[in-house]
Amino acid sequence: MTIANQSQSQKGNRSGGTGSDSSGYQPLTGIADEMVAADGSVRPVWKPLLAALNRMDEAELANRFARADRYLRDAGVYFRAYDKDGNTERSWPLSHIPVLIDDAEWQALSRGLVQRAELLEHITADIYGENELVKQGFLPPGLVAGNPEFLRPLVGVKPAGGHFLHFCSFEIGRGPDGKWWVLADRTQAPSGAGFALENRVATARAFSEIYGETHVERLAGFFRDFRDTLQASRQSPEDRIAVLTPGIANETYFEHAYIARYLGFMLLEGEDLSVVGGKVMVRTVSGLKPVGVLWRRMDAAFADPLELNDRSRIGTPGMVEALRAGSVSVVNAMGAGIVETRAFLAFMPAICRHLLGEKQILPSIATWWCGQKSEREHVARHLDRMIIGRAFSTTPFFDDKDQSQRGTDLRKSHADIVNYLASQGPNLVAQEAVTLSTTPAWVDGRLQPRPISLRVFAARTRDGWTIMPGGFARIGTGRDAAAMAMQAGGSAADVWIVNSKPVARTTLLATEDSFARAMPGSLPSRAADNLYWLGRYIERAEGALRILRAWHSRYAEAADASEPLLKDVSNYLHEVDIDSTQAVPESLVASIGSALYSAGNIRDRFSPDGWMALNDLSTTAKKFRADVKAGDDATQAMTILLRKLAGFAGLVHENMYRFTGWRFLTIGRTLERGLHMTRLLGHLSKPGAPDGALDMLLEIGDSVMTHRRRYNVSTAHLTVTDLLALDPLNPRSVLYQLNEIKREAELLPGSIVHSQMSEFYRATYRLQARLAVMTPEELTPSVYAGLESDLEMLSNLLAQAYLG
Repeated sequence: MTIANQSQSQKGNRSGGTGSDSSGYQPLTGIADEMVAADGSVRPVWKPLLAALNRMDEAELANRFARADRYLRDAGVYFRAYDKDGNTERSWPLSHIPVLIDDAEWQALSRGLVQRAELLEHITADIYGENELVKQGFLPPGLVAGNPEFLRPLVGVKPAGGHFLHFCSFEIGRGPDGKWWVLADRTQAPSGAGFALENRVATARAFSEIYGETHVERLAGFFRDFRDTLQASRQSPEDRIAVLTPGIANETYFEHAYIARYLGFMLLEGEDLSVVGGKVMVRTVSGLKPVGVLWRRMDAAFADPLELNDRSRIGTPGMVEALRAGSVSVVNAMGAGIVETRAFLAFMPAICRHLLGEKQILPSIATWWCGQKSEREHVARHLDRMIIGRAFSTTPFFDDKDQSQRGTDLRKSHADIVNYLASQGPNLVAQEAVTLSTTPAWVDGRLQPRPISLRVFAARTRDGWTIMPGGFARIGTGRDAAAMAMQAGGSAADVWIVNSKPVARTTLLATEDSFARAMPGSLPSRAADNLYWLGRYIERAEGALRILRAWHSRYAEAADASEPLLKDVSNYLHEVDIDSTQAVPESLVASIGSALYSAGNIRDRFSPDGWMALNDLSTTAKKFRADVKAGDDATQAMTILLRKLAGFAGLVHENMYRFTGWRFLTIGRTLERGLHMTRLLGHLSKPGAPDGALDMLLEIGDSVMTHRRRYNVSTAHLTVTDLLALDPLNPRSVLYQLNEIKREAELLPGSIVHSQMSEFYRATYRLQARLAVMTPEELTPSVYAGLESDLEMLSNLLAQAYLG
């Protein structure tokens, strides 16, 4: 039996008919196909933008582009690039000139994509259901059974909401002749929708007046409808909705955090979840809470190490069990990635006619699976027009350049090629080598044509499939489409769908006149842990900065590190892992870096301003470590870092909502400050401390002026102890920190249950009360040592109660 294996070839998609530019716009070097209609004239949709660009000189354009870049930089938009040396965060590569498409053309494209989304739904349902497509010969058995994306444990498991696909994307391209085709389908965990939003904001800032005058379709309504659909799909009002991310090291983690924050969903990792009684639960500081909808942004095979990939360290054991129980809806259904397989494109036309009773509105790029003799022979005869790649690849050819090659690059004789295709045929697919259309991009001070593909998004809503009116365009670095991927240096542009009439200014906000004030959702334990340690690391860095500034200011005067006070403080710094021989110690930079890492793990809960301030602090600290010398230079550097740190702390203090997350951040900050001051008091106020130790202690505690006002005597052991250990009004004193911890601990979930204190709250209460009734005379080095031990115990109790 010969299986249908036919994908209609697109005419005129190999070489480049262009036209002449009738707008008179001079800076464009070469003609971009996207701008040109079939008759060679400039498409009407482009004329207003080109006319506006023609009125701008190079300086004005540079300023506009810088405005967009500044927004992306301030918002912290990045993607993670991978190479042989590891991975690094890179700024989002915006191509500033948007791609314009007329609404009438877009509606035709949308109809084709809606049909395709429905077709992919039917195929996925059949593969994990009755398997009629294989039985009837529309799909080869090997392309399913041997497919790495086929998850056998999911066979027969029906999705909780009845649908396998909820959110898809499509890579589409236009040939120079103006016809569109699909290059690849994205059903596993489609990325890019969040970046499309950021592209829109940045581009609108660059061309604000043009954007305002052009009837560009808005994107917010697409996200609002999808959010509302997910909320309606919950089985219980108590069910949470979450974005499931692989974690901070993922290439598109920024987008995961951005989408979660934009839509008001939780951002969770696999370790945040557990399966109890067939239900997915999230670990929160208030206990286990049910999760009803997971927008999955990790590959399905990694989601359950128990039944799928046993090497996964990012999944949740029992996730498949929960799917069988029908207790959670996963977007998209696990296993749906199989229809991304490149070889499937060869069978789409016949399957579409069989399942939907109609031809494909938007055809795929011409594709031949080499597992059958007639297709292999066709590929061998037309090798000069082919790109050969992996049959089971789930990426388009320009994202898979290391595993795909042009037929002409196969250094084999015809007989060898025939033998190669025969032996490897089931693992190979051939696709027609296409020339993608080009769009204007600003390169080297002028507009130049660059190859383009569009990533378009489809969401299932209560009214059926909806296509995002836009998306983002991927722009190649040169004429070669293989350089279009971000990892290969490609860039991204906004896509404007231009209507002939004014468009509605949609938002995510509800339109009801009345509202109900909802309390913020439960705080995941992992998020609480990161907030707690963010507070501790920031305070640890501040404490180190204050000691180092005091040390270097005295060293600048004495120029002798063996002077008794400097030597004594150096010994203390060594005990707390700070190397005073380094002007900017490595441990200080590490503390700031750890704070940045903790904040990075909760990007969905972190404001762009706060992130930018913390990033700036980290960058400056690294720079100072390389450049600054001991003494006065280091003193000035510490002052600058303290001011930057204070700016970050002020942003957090003024802007963060006073709910559970704030409490863990505050407890972490105040506990670390209490430990810092307790250790310093135990060391610098001990009997036999060097001359000047008490004055240095007041300086480090930022309490010199307060001491002068409150005590009409010179610096003395008892007055310094009273001010820095026992004064409840001094925000640097140990008692003040305990008062703050006690106040926040009382408001934590479960602090008092049935009139009984939790162990953490009881220990906090006891420690605060004990210090509050002490006098300065009672505070000895041994008391300080015991107090330090008790504060460390509070940290352990907090972790046991809330952070495990």
